[in-house]
Amino acid sequence: MKKIFTIAFLLIGCTLMAQDPVAMLQKIDENMYSSTKITKSKMIVYGKRKNKEIVMEAYSRGTKDTFSEYLSPAREKGTKMLKLDDKLWIYSPSSDRTIQISGHMLRQSVNGSDMSYEDMMQEKKMVDMYTPTIKGEEQMNGEDCYILQLDAKVDDISYPKVKMWVEKKNYVPMRQDLFAKSGQLLKTINMEDVRPVNGRFYPFKMNYKDVLKDGKGTDFIVIEMQDNVPISDNVFNKANLKK
Repeated sequence: MKKIFTIAFLLIGCTLMAQDPVAMLQKIDENMYSSTKITKSKMIVYGKRKNKEIVMEAYSRGTKDTFSEYLSPAREKGTKMLKLDDKLWIYSPSSDRTIQISGHMLRQSVNGSDMSYEDMMQEKKMVDMYTPTIKGEEQMNGEDCYILQLDAKVDDISYPKVKMWVEKKNYVPMRQDLFAKSGQLLKTINMEDVRPVNGRFYPFKMNYKDVLKDGKGTDFIVIEMQDNVPISDNVFNKANLKK
């Protein structure tokens, strides 16, 4: 009898979440963000003549602090980026210089990819930035999904409107269409290869496509991920950029 009540409770909980877009967005945030995270990943920039692959390692703490370092190719190796709250610094080993990027410059392309610095370093929770509305249901990338419309509730945001397809089973985004305030489509993100990570579910492959560019876009592929692990405070220090 107790087992029957437990199953019934879980089913009711899932139904209520399906009806509550804010609860759904909170669940998405729980999947996508963690207190600390160490990620090794590969960015594949598809060009007209040849492709470029950049392997990097990134450390993140909460939703504000991120440190990343390029591991390859050789000419990019040692490039480091540090984001503290809304400030971003980039260290280039070739010039031995550190520059700060802010404002509209954050929306510039990273290494000719379809990803901006803001895309790469974005760690803010969606529930804090958007008001969600459920718009329907549809299959996306082979998964049954809810369709969410997200409207910005904060100023100075890169994508004031978002259309998101959210997989029903584990509440993982399978696709995002990112729009300007005017309604113009700016970028798409397709997600796949969803895997469990320490009780969460996370897409290990994402394709970013700037609709204003030709080509196949940019693949961002997670190679390894460690979740909720200790990270020294020294990692998130400007002095670490030149080490």
